Amino acid sequence: MNEFPFGFQMPEPEDQGKKDPAKKDTPGGGQENPFDAFSQLGQMLSQLGQMLSQAGTSTGPVNYDLAKQIALQRLAETEPAGAESPEAVADAARLAELWLDAVTILPAGAKSTKSWTAKDWVEKTLPTWQRLCDPVARRMSGAWVEALPVEAKDAAGPLLSMVGQMGGMAFGSQLGNALAQLGAEVLTSTDIGLPLGPEATGALLPANINKFSDGLERPASEVLVFLAAREAAHQRLFAHVPWLRQRLLATVEEFASGITVDTSALEQLAGQVDINNPQSFEQAMQSGVLEPKTTPEQQVALARLETLLALVEGWVDVVVADAVGDRLPGADALRETLRRRRASGGPAEQTFATLVGLELRPRRLRAASALWRLVGDKHGIDVRDGVWAHPDLVPTAEDLDDPLEFADRLGAGSDVDPLAELRKTEEAEQNDIGKDDEK
Repeated sequence: MNEFPFGFQMPEPEDQGKKDPAKKDTPGGGQENPFDAFSQLGQMLSQLGQMLSQAGTSTGPVNYDLAKQIALQRLAETEPAGAESPEAVADAARLAELWLDAVTILPAGAKSTKSWTAKDWVEKTLPTWQRLCDPVARRMSGAWVEALPVEAKDAAGPLLSMVGQMGGMAFGSQLGNALAQLGAEVLTSTDIGLPLGPEATGALLPANINKFSDGLERPASEVLVFLAAREAAHQRLFAHVPWLRQRLLATVEEFASGITVDTSALEQLAGQVDINNPQSFEQAMQSGVLEPKTTPEQQVALARLETLLALVEGWVDVVVADAVGDRLPGADALRETLRRRRASGGPAEQTFATLVGLELRPRRLRAASALWRLVGDKHGIDVRDGVWAHPDLVPTAEDLDDPLEFADRLGAGSDVDPLAELRKTEEAEQNDIGKDDEK
């Protein structure tokens, strides 16, 4: 799987060392003027006018109309029919919520739990993907245009807007293919650890769950209930910890917006464009010549994101284990399977890395689970769940290294009552919503 966002990758081995036919030697031993390549690019852009007019009306850094068309078309060819199972999903969700009520102070967060097809997943999560992908696409698509000499920009004139459309189409194509792959694999709306779907709406994907269940040697109904419990636990966190949703998405955005590009490869990119091949623009962008560089600030953001993801997944892991208990004979095996799937970076994480340039992996899931288990055993579920009241109260990466010290510190006569803080933040959130409604 490609480690760079939107299909950016290193050249294929068989292409390495080959001379680009678009670059011709000049008498001085050098190469042709790069402005010739820009002229050729302008001719190609003119030829693409009709194609652009048929690719949707999106004007941002990503052509989301095209992305949606591609994703839905690919899924229509592979998704089995009649796999919605709305009654089974609703029953599993009700049972899961009932079991969770006894093991956490956080009330139900999903007002309803839907049965989604993969195509439903694409349509319902696309607004969140737009928020996450725009910063990356804006940086990548604009980088080489920004690096053009002033003379080249003046010569290109209105063609630059068409270049933006081409970039939007290239990214839209990459996004559409990635969403199709991801939509065919995810099990719930929170499967990659982020609240991608609409607020207060849980969702399971029965067709994908059926494929996931194959080979597990557990009844499909048991797997469905277990995953329903995980989805419900995620929804409780996202609904009743007001800062969590924003903090997760904002951290991803912070990472993405910090992407920098080595624009010294501009001439190489321009030379890869063939006016007789409209797809050469996308192929050039996939060649790796604009490989993004990770900055120290991004590394800090990534560390914060990985810790927070681990804390979310660890809490869900512990709470669901307590909820299902001995009720599901295969719960321990399912728990371990899901742990490995999340911690080792399954298809979902790999696809996300392609989309926004980072791996969405809770690398310290087991350490986080151990911490939440220890806090619950020492102080009870009220204190354990109350830690989510404020971002300053949640464990840090250092606390994951020494969970016993964190648990001792939490019970060492702190002036902060986590449960009271949680209720206070919920009340403040409700008041803010009420004020917005009045406006």
